[in-house]
Amino acid sequence: MSLPLRHALAAAASASVRFRRGLSTATSRPPWAMVYRTKLVVSSARRVSLKLAEPPCPSHLVKPPLLPGQENMLLRLPDIDGTKKSISCSKMGIVTKSELPHQPPDRYAVAALNQEQYWERGQQRFLMRRFLSQWQKGEWDNLVSLPSPLPVARRLQCIDHDVVAFAGRLWWVDVGWGAVSADPFSDQPDLHFVELPKGRVTEYDVDGTRELGRYRRMEVSEGRMRYVEVSQEKPFVLSSFVLDNDGSSWMLEHQMALSPLLVDGVHPNHTPRIGVVDPLNSSIIHLTIGNIALVVNMAKEEVLGCSELAEAGECFGPAAPTERLSSFLKPCVLPPWLGSSQIPSAGDLSHVILQMYV
Repeated sequence: MSLPLRHALAAAASASVRFRRGLSTATSRPPWAMVYRTKLVVSSARRVSLKLAEPPCPSHLVKPPLLPGQENMLLRLPDIDGTKKSISCSKMGIVTKSELPHQPPDRYAVAALNQEQYWERGQQRFLMRRFLSQWQKGEWDNLVSLPSPLPVARRLQCIDHDVVAFAGRLWWVDVGWGAVSADPFSDQPDLHFVELPKGRVTEYDVDGTRELGRYRRMEVSEGRMRYVEVSQEKPFVLSSFVLDNDGSSWMLEHQMALSPLLVDGVHPNHTPRIGVVDPLNSSIIHLTIGNIALVVNMAKEEVLGCSELAEAGECFGPAAPTERLSSFLKPCVLPPWLGSSQIPSAGDLSHVILQMYV
């Protein structure tokens, strides 16, 4: 049964406290990773591995070019409406559930959310395409004509921002307006909209939203949803907001100027961008400035460290950090059970072991 949003947010915050305590004593490896790229490596090893580094150093997902056979621990979902039509879907997200707290998930849902192309009596509707691992048929399901929670007739622009999994829901983020969330496990998903903090909503502009994504991010830290932004002009003011337990408004948590703290070697012509929020400490923000990852503690207004993102040969071309728009860094929490957990599989596939070599 789907929890009301308020109860789900409170439960997520409470569970996060217990989860962080477990991480602090579970292992000597970093409790989370800042994943930068997936690298194809010619190797005799028939497995996917995580080349792990402690943030602000980037980690990399490494895999051989070909992964024949199920023993490689990669499961491919079925196409949506056929191969040619699958690419038309909007951003997809995945959320997991477990019957027991802080244990490996026993089911997952993958979902995409689109605004339907027609209007019904002046009200726009949403279409959700979802794949549930507990279904034996192993097919995608379409939920049509979901009531829109949007306050005005405007298209949601989920551009260059990952779909966020939080409180048992998926959150589709428009960095110029707000976020729509829904529980994809529910038979009748109740869509909810939360607007950005006061003064942060911009006019509808596709190109502007794409550019804005470099300087704004919505992520989860310490079991609560956070919105972080940095201004595009000096003194480069960094601001962090937290969503209240009702899921309806934001509170300013930290604010600081970055210009006095910028370290030597950072190119003066590059504006700081939002990288990731530390998922275990909401005061710590990872920024990118050119090819540099810079980590700051907003509570203490100090720089904690920095690292190069790309190697010398990777600093040029469309894949270089300076050329990417946003969302090229992924925060990934590493729970103790990750190396031996099972991926719940749909259809005739049995459960398989998720092998993560770190």
